[in-house]
Order: sequence, then structure tokens, then C-alpha cells
Amino acid sequence: MSDTPSHDSAPGGDAGDFRHAICNETFGDWPLAKACDVAAACGYTGLEIAPFTLAPRATDVTPRERGEIVRTVARAGLECVGLHWLLARTEGLHVAHPDPDVRRHTVEYLGELARLCHDLGGRVLVFGSPKQRSLLPGVTPRQAIDSIHEVFSRLVPVLEATDTVVALEPLAPSETDVLTTAAETCRLIERIDSPHVRLHLDVKAMCSEAASIPEIIHASARHLEHFHANDENLQGPGFGAVDFAPILRALAEIRYGGWVSVEVFDYSPGAERLARESIEHLRRVEAELD
Repeated sequence: MSDTPSHDSAPGGDAGDFRHAICNETFGDWPLAKACDVAAACGYTGLEIAPFTLAPRATDVTPRERGEIVRTVARAGLECVGLHWLLARTEGLHVAHPDPDVRRHTVEYLGELARLCHDLGGRVLVFGSPKQRSLLPGVTPRQAIDSIHEVFSRLVPVLEATDTVVALEPLAPSETDVLTTAAETCRLIERIDSPHVRLHLDVKAMCSEAASIPEIIHASARHLEHFHANDENLQGPGFGAVDFAPILRALAEIRYGGWVSVEVFDYSPGAERLARESIEHLRRVEAELD
């Protein structure tokens, strides 16, 4: 496994060098053009897309629609970062299913998502999908990990062909019982041993670990591909008690050059307020670090 940091990491690691993106489902059922315009006005330069906001299945997004999405994002001055919530709202897919046919279909669909990501100009596919990886009856934790290893190993040729990266996301035990720590996820990444299968870290999820978030960032630095900024209260940075100063300092110390992407789960403050105040908080903290 290569010790190379994230593909677009830059030397220096200044806190002010972070690139900010936001996940498009934050804007609910807004037209994509409006969401992009508001995101850009707030200061984001990247947009991360949940496939279910485009169509029920990735294969339902036609080549013409893919082209229009690319143009809409670009017109706002944004870059498509990639995809997340990969298997949300799908049926019959599971990376740790005991039935090899289900795993085969899951690999095939993940391959379609990689092609969609490539067509939209993105690179990163964040794999969280807790329901589609959690233990099923009769499946042991070791069997689940073996199945996940098989699925993502078989996906590598498509990732290579599309120049995309799957970023595996550790999630809290309240969400899943498989891959609940960064250390466990890093061990699986090392076992797969491909530069196209790397690590995603999420602040909300890391709040469930015994180690501090800066400790987790430092320990897993060489695998880190992508980062979600949010609060343990499910809202954006600055909306809760999480202190982002040591988190952003740790990212700067490891010279992380990837995206810091805002992802929220509680939309009650409203899309525009979440988008605007989240990036304002991140920039304020970054300025203090500088």
C-alpha cells in the first residue's frame, strides 16, 4: 500500500488552503441550478452529489442529462467533487450479503455509480450506506469484512478505468455494526491494497470513537481521501458543540489537500442558513489558525 497522501494533497498544509464543498441534498428539492447558484454565492467551490437526488437508479440518468448536470454545475463556477449516499434508497443491494449473486449485483451497480461519477466530472465515491453493509442474520463480523473485501476488490478495475476512488467511511455503532472505527477501516483498505480504495472521515461519526478526532486524523493520514464537516448534533459546522479548531489544525498538519465537504442530516435551520453559516464558521476557524 502506498504511503502517498490524498491524490490532490498540496505541500505546505496551510489551513486557508482547504477547498470547501457542500452536499446537494442539503438543498432538498430545489432545482439543481438554484442549489448551485446559492452554494457558489456562499463561497463553496465544490458540489457533492447524492445519486438519489438525480434519479431512482444511476442507470436512469441518461447521457444527455449527465451532460446538462455538468454544464449546470460549471455555469455556477463549481466543480463536481463526486458522489455519496451511494446505495441509499436502493433495493436488493448489500456489500456484506451472504448470497454471492447479491454481492455480484452490488459490484455491478457500484460500477455504474463510478461511471456516473466520471461522467459528472467527479472523482470520489463516498461509501457509507450503513443499511447496505450491516450484519445480516447468520453473518459473522469476519464474514462481513471478507465479503466487503471481495466486493471492493472486484470493483477496482472499474475504478481504474474511470479514474475514480471509493472512500470507505467508518460510521458510528448507532448507525451500523460493520466498520465502526477508522482503524478497522484502514486495515481493510490496506488489505485491498489499491490506490483506488481509500478512507473517508466524517466528524459526526468520529465523535463516537474513543480516540479524539485529531488523533484519528493523524493515525489514518496516509489513507485519507475525503472529509465531511458536520456536527454531532447532525447540523453543520458551528451549529453545535464540536470545536473545529483542533480538527482543521490536524488536517493542516497532515497536509491534507482534499475537499472539506459540508454534510448535514438535520435540515431544520433551512438550506440557505446551513450553507452560509457552515462555510462562514469554517473560514473563521481557518483564519484564526492562520
